[in-house]
Amino acid sequence: MERSITNPEDPLVFNGIDGVTGQYLVPPVALPAAAEVAEPRGEAFAAWRKWLELLPMRLSFGLPPDAPPEDYTKSGWGVVFAASASDELRKSLEPLLAHRRERVEEADRCHVLTYQPGETAHQFLERHGAPIGDVEPTVVPYYLLLVGGPDVIPFDVQHSLSLSYAVGRLSFDTPAEYARYADSVVAYETGTSVPNHRQVSWWGPKHPGDRSTELSADSLVATLARGAPLDQPPQPAKTIAAKVRFVSRDAIEDDATREWLLAALHGRDVRPAVLFTASHGVGFKANDPLQLAKQGALLSQDWAGFGAMAPAHYVAASDIQDDARLHGLVAFFFACFGMGTPAQDEFPLTASRGGEALASAPFVAALPRRLLAHPNGGALAVIGHVERAWGFSIKPLQMTQTTTHPFRNTLWKIMSGMPVGHALKDFRDRFSAANNILLTHLDANTSNGKLAPRELLHRWIERNDARNYVVLGDPAASIRHNDLQALP
Repeated sequence: MERSITNPEDPLVFNGIDGVTGQYLVPPVALPAAAEVAEPRGEAFAAWRKWLELLPMRLSFGLPPDAPPEDYTKSGWGVVFAASASDELRKSLEPLLAHRRERVEEADRCHVLTYQPGETAHQFLERHGAPIGDVEPTVVPYYLLLVGGPDVIPFDVQHSLSLSYAVGRLSFDTPAEYARYADSVVAYETGTSVPNHRQVSWWGPKHPGDRSTELSADSLVATLARGAPLDQPPQPAKTIAAKVRFVSRDAIEDDATREWLLAALHGRDVRPAVLFTASHGVGFKANDPLQLAKQGALLSQDWAGFGAMAPAHYVAASDIQDDARLHGLVAFFFACFGMGTPAQDEFPLTASRGGEALASAPFVAALPRRLLAHPNGGALAVIGHVERAWGFSIKPLQMTQTTTHPFRNTLWKIMSGMPVGHALKDFRDRFSAANNILLTHLDANTSNGKLAPRELLHRWIERNDARNYVVLGDPAASIRHNDLQALP
């Protein structure tokens, strides 16, 4: 979603393009109508308020002094299986578990935990003896790998745990895919050499008349890749790549073709260690047979515009061939539904707040699953968005300028060799800060901090947007920063 910089009363424009019609998934909504959503009312509002109050008021790792959060060997690592996980599934991840046990300095900081159906994150932690607000690695480790889809461990549990823990998720259809991922991570971390080049690749389509991709290409991708927005002279010395001695390669606007992205993903030229994309995600209705396979596919510059749609316009899981060279990649896809889809619409824009069904059941997107469990060696992790992605991540409420702060910090940490789960901390900080603003507004004991309907709407969307960034893959995985191959 993108708000006009010059006129805050412009309609809300939503990200995401319908994979059948080629139109916006949700038509632009006039502000007066959208503001009605922010008026407190009904059972849905009461449930939402209760959910907010269950979350911590502030982000706090609460780790002991001997457990730095960027070092999983000291802060601990654990795997969380759903209670329904089969013995075959558990066995498929044993190589990764054994590898982590060997590296964690103390045996009591590596755990195998179980999630029971229907538990909240708080109930899960309480049952395992974890104190509220503190992270005790000998009880529940800081790095947690959830195993299973959101149908068995809900997205809400992942989001809430991520406020205090570094959380990732694996969700595949077969034990063989889990085994491939486990073997791939172990091979990457124990190999004598690293397959990737010391390169970061950037990809950002920009479609005429589309404010969402105009914002993401001009102010996000260009700023990260070139050190300045697209309409200003590049400042290479200010880029993340320059600071960590990476080669930077970008494809923005006309260059951001489907062919370019597929070449990067297949390692046809060089094999980037990090890939960042910002685009529309392709979406389908809940009853569409293509939804599971195509939802969250990345819309390229090849798209002919509103009203047009064809598989040649986007990159989906089925486009990743078996000879792709993905091993060791960390990818960040800024796109609607890029990482997954909840069952219900989390941004219902009706006064009754009756969220429509987005899917018959929540699911993880097919493209990142294909990258992680690739038969030729998989990606280490894929980061991105569950549900719709919004422009508030780039242009926060009431700011006249755009910001790349959480993206820049996350990518700098990844490219510096920090674990991907910890690298996402800045988005969690934003989520926590937005929670505090909303809770202050909802506090009946004070008249301070009350928000006008439009502000409340924006803060609510801003909070949900920051919450929905997730890691798919082991949160303790990291690129071998000092071992990356230099380009010829």
